[in-house]
Amino acid sequence: MSFQTSALILSWIAILLLALVVSGLVRQVHALSSGMVQRRPESVGLPAGTPAPGFAGLAPVPPAGPLVLLFLDPDCGTCAQVLAEAADRVGRSGLEFRVLYRDDAPARAAGLPVTVLAGQAELFDRYDAVATPFATVVDRSGRVLRAEPLGSRAALRRLLDEFDSSSPGGLGPAVATDRQGGRA
Repeated sequence: MSFQTSALILSWIAILLLALVVSGLVRQVHALSSGMVQRRPESVGLPAGTPAPGFAGLAPVPPAGPLVLLFLDPDCGTCAQVLAEAADRVGRSGLEFRVLYRDDAPARAAGLPVTVLAGQAELFDRYDAVATPFATVVDRSGRVLRAEPLGSRAALRRLLDEFDSSSPGGLGPAVATDRQGGRA
């Protein structure tokens, strides 16, 4: 076998291996973006029942229902979709929202019916929001109900439906707190 033939065979094998790797990555991205992945990384976010850092500053008046903290980044495409989903929920759910940005908030967030807080790098660290978009649901008393990264708008919708007492199948704040191992 000549050198040229060997090189050609090795090239085709390398191309085949690369195609397999790319197809696996495409499947993973699709699963994350469609919200099909149900596994929650245990090492990020605050555990359920933990007191929410800076809660008094985030909610000077205790909210009527759960408070949803959304940690977003202006350069994140999925974050824009998550922000739109939160804005759609305002006024038609029992949830309140605070949208936090590490540095500056994008201009598109200014006209939305949610409270947007820029310059919140300290809270990103205190809530262990290592990736964006990231959501933390806090009960009326200031205890974390759930904290998790979001892979899509659908993932946020599913999370909100679980804690929104006005949605079909929503647990409501008391039941959701008890289910998460916190106080009822």
